[in-house]
Amino acid sequence: MPHPTGTLLYRWWPEGRVSLSGSAAWPGVASPAERLKALGIELPPPPRPAGAYVPVARAGTLAWVSGQIVLENGAIARPGLVDRDVPPDAAKQLARRAALQALSALAHELGTLDAIRRIVRVGVFVASAPGFDRQHEVANGATEVLIEIFGDAGRPSRFAVGVAGLPLNAPVEVEVVVETWS
Repeated sequence: MPHPTGTLLYRWWPEGRVSLSGSAAWPGVASPAERLKALGIELPPPPRPAGAYVPVARAGTLAWVSGQIVLENGAIARPGLVDRDVPPDAAKQLARRAALQALSALAHELGTLDAIRRIVRVGVFVASAPGFDRQHEVANGATEVLIEIFGDAGRPSRFAVGVAGLPLNAPVEVEVVVETWS
C-alpha cells in the first residue's frame, strides 16, 4: 500500500523486501497516530516557547524540534543533576516524556504525526553529577518510545551528552529532527 504521497517505504528482512507503508508497518495499525492510540499513549499539550525561538523550524522536508524539558504545573519535573538529585531511571522516564512533548510540537506544526516519514536524529542532554557516565541509558527513554510509535522509521541517529547544567535546572533536554513526507 503506497503512502498518500505515492511513496513506498520498504524494509529488508532475510525473507525479502517488506513494505513499511500503511498497515504493513505495524500489522493491524495503519499510522503513527493510530499506533499511539493502540499503545495507550496520550500526547501532552504542545509546548509554548519561553524565549526568542519557535517550537518547530522547517526546512524542506526536515523539521527540527527545539529542546524539550519536562514541566509539571509550570515547574521543572524532578530538578537537579542526574545521579545526585535525580535517579537515572527517573531521568530516563523524563527523556521519554520530553520525546512525547517533541511529538506534540510536531503534531501541532504538521497537523498530524502521519506527516512524519521518519525520525532522523535525537539529541539528549543530561545534566550529570560528576562521575555519571550512563547518559546513553537515559537517552534510551527518548529513542525507545519513538521506536514504539514509528517502528524502524523511529530508530534515529542519536547523541547523548552529559552537561553541567540545563535551563531551569532541568535534568534532561531532548531535541528531535524528523523528515516529513512533503
